[in-house]
Amino acid sequence: MFHKRIRTFNTAKTYPEQKLDNDLCQVVVAKGTMVFVRGQIGQNLDTSENVGIGDVEAQAEQAMANIRMLLDEAGSELGHICKIVIYLVDPRYRETVYRVVGKWLKGVFPVSTGVVISALARPEWLVEIDVTAVIPE
Repeated sequence: MFHKRIRTFNTAKTYPEQKLDNDLCQVVVAKGTMVFVRGQIGQNLDTSENVGIGDVEAQAEQAMANIRMLLDEAGSELGHICKIVIYLVDPRYRETVYRVVGKWLKGVFPVSTGVVISALARPEWLVEIDVTAVIPE
């Protein structure tokens, strides 16, 4: 394959209640230098356990911890994030979530987009964060 795919999974196992059968992954490294990280939520990647149900701050912390771990697995790091997109199910969560993200990305200065949406894939998820980063040449 032209792109490196990290932590592949199939939606049939991940979301059995949705009757889907899609092959996805958590990270794609394109052309060896561009890193696209799948939207991360308050879920432990190793156990699939939801973290911080009802607590947007805890979910944002888990999402950022996942992003750091995935970037590390891809050969990148938080400091190489170019773009971040934050999806919130309630605009009142903005300050809390952006405070968490700001702590993790202090001094990084990525391009940022924030979107308020009606829902995420599961009702217990309050925030989802995806990033694009690079691997230094």
